[in-house]
Amino acid sequence: MTRPRAVAAAALRRGAGLPAVLAGLAALALGLSACSGSAAPGGSGGGGGGGATAQPSPADPGGPVQPAGKLSWHSCPGVPAPARCARLAVPLDYANPGGRTISLALNEIPATAPAGQRLGPLLVNPGGPGGSGLSLAAYVAEALPREVASRYDIVGFDPRGVGASVPALHCDPSFFSGVRPPYEPADKAAEQVMVSRAKAYAADCEKRFGWLLPHMTTADSAKDMDAIRAALGAPRMSYFAYSYGTYLGQVYATLFPSHVRRMVLDSTVGPGGIWYQDNINQDYAFQGRANAFFAWVAQHHGIYQLGSTQAQVAAQYDAALKELAAHPVNGPDGPLVGPDELADTVLQGGYNNGYWPEIASALAQYRRGISGTALAQLYQQLGVTHENEFAVYNAVECSDAAWPRNWARWDADTRKVNSVAPFEAWGNAWFNASCAFWPVRGPAEPMKIGAAGLPGILMLQGTLDGATPYAGAQQARQALGTARMVVVTGGGNHGQSLASPPNTCVNGYLARYLATGALPDGTGAVAATCPALPPPPPSP
Repeated sequence: MTRPRAVAAAALRRGAGLPAVLAGLAALALGLSACSGSAAPGGSGGGGGGGATAQPSPADPGGPVQPAGKLSWHSCPGVPAPARCARLAVPLDYANPGGRTISLALNEIPATAPAGQRLGPLLVNPGGPGGSGLSLAAYVAEALPREVASRYDIVGFDPRGVGASVPALHCDPSFFSGVRPPYEPADKAAEQVMVSRAKAYAADCEKRFGWLLPHMTTADSAKDMDAIRAALGAPRMSYFAYSYGTYLGQVYATLFPSHVRRMVLDSTVGPGGIWYQDNINQDYAFQGRANAFFAWVAQHHGIYQLGSTQAQVAAQYDAALKELAAHPVNGPDGPLVGPDELADTVLQGGYNNGYWPEIASALAQYRRGISGTALAQLYQQLGVTHENEFAVYNAVECSDAAWPRNWARWDADTRKVNSVAPFEAWGNAWFNASCAFWPVRGPAEPMKIGAAGLPGILMLQGTLDGATPYAGAQQARQALGTARMVVVTGGGNHGQSLASPPNTCVNGYLARYLATGALPDGTGAVAATCPALPPPPPSP
């Protein structure tokens, strides 16, 4: 799906969907990551199919990896109590549970309610694939009503290959360095440059982590989640996730239905299009979000001076792309923002309209010849892709299900989309293009989602979500059977709950469900509705 999709830390600084709120937790996130240790690029035993068991370095503040299935909680360096940290060793290959292990970084905000009121672990995930969950536990503990949060041990984790887990997957750390070739190719030769770039990235991943790539599927991470549950000593656990994390939850519910206590899925992935078709569906949905942004800027022409109609603002954006292709904006170390970097930054407005004023202001300053500084700063704040997240994104999605292996198919499909929805068509294609050449081939069909015996599941969804379109979320609701969906009518933000400013209607359904298991009364496609929040006010 387009960009690592996470509703955290500015949606992985790019896109999966709370970003404005969680970005403010950067300092806490750094501390929690440190408490769980960090792996050097490539981990241990890279390349090939063998090698020693991955272990943290001697200086790793997370401490030694515990034997599989055991946790040893300890304080997190630089982070005050009640947060505590641990590592968990899990099998690299669940078909060979006695073989090589890797380790997951975990943290926890322990329950404080009286023992008789506690509800066990609540595992949280921000999305991705590739998103770190270590900052999300603390955020959820603070954002939920105290009487609800206090009843859970709220557990964050870095999935396999991510961040502070060992090994952390890195294929080409320089892949996003400097100004990249324009997403939309000018001719066939320019397109071939991008194809070669995608092919080389897939080859680099195989060279450095060929032993790990066959074990990076969503199903593998779902089994890791169950290993976390077992290590916590809980017969059942609850789960709260955004974006790609909702697909991880669907797979977990399918594999381990009797281990689910409660499950909240916010901004839900459609399971039937994993992942090639889902990306095409996204392109059309993101065009709607781009149009909404351009129309909002036009409404405030007096401030931004970018045009008084949606079409005029869109033309200013297109002109900026062309100008940046010829003359990138410089950063401290040379050229920094070209057309791709601008597109990556404006894309964040598709995930959350809380970014609209900042994006419009930076674009206006650039187009009016005032300065490109704001554009460069905003790209560094919102648009930068971190290569570990990109590597995990590819490793998971390329392996979950089959992708077309004939580039002519990609080219034809992208050109068809681009003719009516150009905002994200080529950018999305190139972000996923390595899957055409990935060394691991996924199954012909995606996993069939659903299982008997599931408890009631709460889903939260905006009708205009670009990253996880509404139709796909409804597909997931139907597949899960026991799910009930709260729909935010006219809501385009990716991540509806615990956002800032808050949607009290959505948060009310969330708090009631986590506290009591109570679902909305409706049983159809829409169990309940909430109004969308108004667009943000403009700022100079």
